[in-house]
Amino acid sequence: MLLRINSLNVQYGKTTALNITAPITIEKGDRIGVIGSNGAGKSTLIKSLLGIVNYSGSVDSTITPLDMAVHMQFNEYTDSMATKHVMEAILQTRIKKNRKLQELISYFEFEQCLNKKFKVLSGGQKQRFTIILVMMQEAELTFYDEVTSGLDFETRQKLVEKLVSWYQGREDGLCVVSHYFEELEQLTNKLLILEQGNVIAFGDKEELFNKYCGHAVIVIDNNQKNQLLIKEYEKLAAPNHLIALACHTREIESEITALLIQNDVNYKRSNSDIELIFINAKEHAAKGGIGNEKK
Repeated sequence: MLLRINSLNVQYGKTTALNITAPITIEKGDRIGVIGSNGAGKSTLIKSLLGIVNYSGSVDSTITPLDMAVHMQFNEYTDSMATKHVMEAILQTRIKKNRKLQELISYFEFEQCLNKKFKVLSGGQKQRFTIILVMMQEAELTFYDEVTSGLDFETRQKLVEKLVSWYQGREDGLCVVSHYFEELEQLTNKLLILEQGNVIAFGDKEELFNKYCGHAVIVIDNNQKNQLLIKEYEKLAAPNHLIALACHTREIESEITALLIQNDVNYKRSNSDIELIFINAKEHAAKGGIGNEKK
């Protein structure tokens, strides 16, 4: 175990920013995706565990905030010197004398940026610069808060692929805050879903998918033809332009896919769609009242 949140409450004046009442445990090697609407309490959670904001409650930990690292959404550095000098000043080491730093610079293809000032770097280069600083800490638990925010699709993909590859097989714990569901698909094995400062779901992705979506989901375009075709089948909450059909058994899945193929309807089959987990967990919480969901 790295840490266990038994209870945690953060108040900003009379407003409750975060209220966790059921235990949440982060183990070595956990890759936890933290998702929620704007203002759900995602950044507040990170700041609380790092000791940046005050909270009431109980957190058991085998590590201290000094054993944690964080990549916040927005980072700015001095523009009065080249990034290599900024990097060396922050890390208090010389690049040419530090093999691990050389490895990270090479891994993130940052060599050509070392002599540039921070302000002229692209968005992706700025993110890579901060990631190098974060990884140099070799923390037992690292938080990434919207690490690819503001980047174009191709740059985001390349950066996420680098992160996935780097942490493969390592025991470091990760908490990744992102509103890009496809990134969380690649980076995480657990989900923590927040809404209005409350935990509405926490657990393994597979377990949460089975709970809120079923054995599998068939997704098709939302149009009148398709609505009529599948009107007899159970539907899940989904984005407005899509219809998500719940398949609680393999037999139902086979029946639906045969019908769609027969009527020449394109479909996508999923058993791990994080967006559908998120939408249906929120739907479940709204019907039953938002509160902390035990694993």
